[in-house]
Amino acid sequence: MAKMQFGCPIYGQVLDFPGGKVAFTPEMSFISESPVERVHCYRVLDDNGQMFMSSKFKQVSEKIAVKMYSDMVTLQTMDSIFYGAQRQGRISFYATTIGEEAINIASAAALTIDDLVFPQLRSTCMKYILYREPRVMLWRGFSLQEFANQCFGNKDDYGKGRQMPIHYGSHRHNYFTVAATIATQVPHAVGAAYSLKMDRKKACVITYFGDGGTSEGDFHAALNFAAVMEVPVIFFCWNNGWAISTPTSDQFRSTLPSHVHCPAYGVRSIRVDGNDTQAIYTAVHAAREMAISENRPILIEALAFRVGHHSTSDDSTKYRPVDEIEWWRSARDPVARFRKWIESNGWWCSEDESELRTSMLHAIQVAEKADKPPSAELFTDVYNVPPSNLCEQEKFLRETMKRHPQDYMPDVPV
Repeated sequence: MAKMQFGCPIYGQVLDFPGGKVAFTPEMSFISESPVERVHCYRVLDDNGQMFMSSKFKQVSEKIAVKMYSDMVTLQTMDSIFYGAQRQGRISFYATTIGEEAINIASAAALTIDDLVFPQLRSTCMKYILYREPRVMLWRGFSLQEFANQCFGNKDDYGKGRQMPIHYGSHRHNYFTVAATIATQVPHAVGAAYSLKMDRKKACVITYFGDGGTSEGDFHAALNFAAVMEVPVIFFCWNNGWAISTPTSDQFRSTLPSHVHCPAYGVRSIRVDGNDTQAIYTAVHAAREMAISENRPILIEALAFRVGHHSTSDDSTKYRPVDEIEWWRSARDPVARFRKWIESNGWWCSEDESELRTSMLHAIQVAEKADKPPSAELFTDVYNVPPSNLCEQEKFLRETMKRHPQDYMPDVPV
């Protein structure tokens, strides 16, 4: 017990308080609510793809670098075609990754297939950000046909047509299926990481979320849970400046979470240039090693301006200057920057977009012609024995389909 003088601990002494030692001071000083200096942002390549002389980074091989570039070009092509398909009314919804390709591919390249991915979730309200990292699956081998099957919700879609487009999932690729609620996957990721720790697996969990997701209680609960339980999880905050039409300045008084939230919860963090492929790869690679070897959570905040619209339901020119969007599209394109770095190393990379477009269009045509899943599968995969209310709903659906056959596609009998 600390010695007392006039009812107060002696100044300069340290008190052993539950949770840690506390030092006392006679000076009254409030902690500033907003630091003057913002957290520095880690970067390896400048806007012209040239490496800074003092850069510290994880070197990638020519094979990996070329594949990273190739997959980023594939993303651009896929986004262009699927966006057009939505505008033609062939699919109901889509969201592009224009300007954010480096985050998708570079983070995926720094992980292994044994690492579990909990993707960012989407929202239709103005407060939150749309998830954009399904292309992590592209790196892991998810085919163009599999992407197309999901967007069209046909019988070959792993979700059996029960999710809206771009809500991918694949057990084979250790990629958990997306759901339309914000930040609920963050504590789930911590629980999965705790399981990996208990099983002594040499793997980690990564969970992606947008800046808007940090406004959710689930985010704060997850950070505290992860820090207290000391689990191997990477929190990847995708900060593109906008949660649909709401700027970060309207969401937060302070700088975003790498500086404020993480120290408070005891989580190590870093802010990274999200347009710098090398920086993203290096940061995720280092975070993975620390998470696994030290059993600790790490948060990475990537700054990457969203060049494209929030989704096909959005027109971002209504709330952002067009010249600002175009400047980010042309001056800070992550794909062009990375290509310049590859070329400066004397490595060759091709970008046969015509072949990519042909393959993507073929995948769409196949997916579009495929049969839809039978309606009976709307009621499966949750209960071993369906409850009475679910059986009643299925019966009601069958009766409705019989009364209005012109409004429903032919179905396989139950």
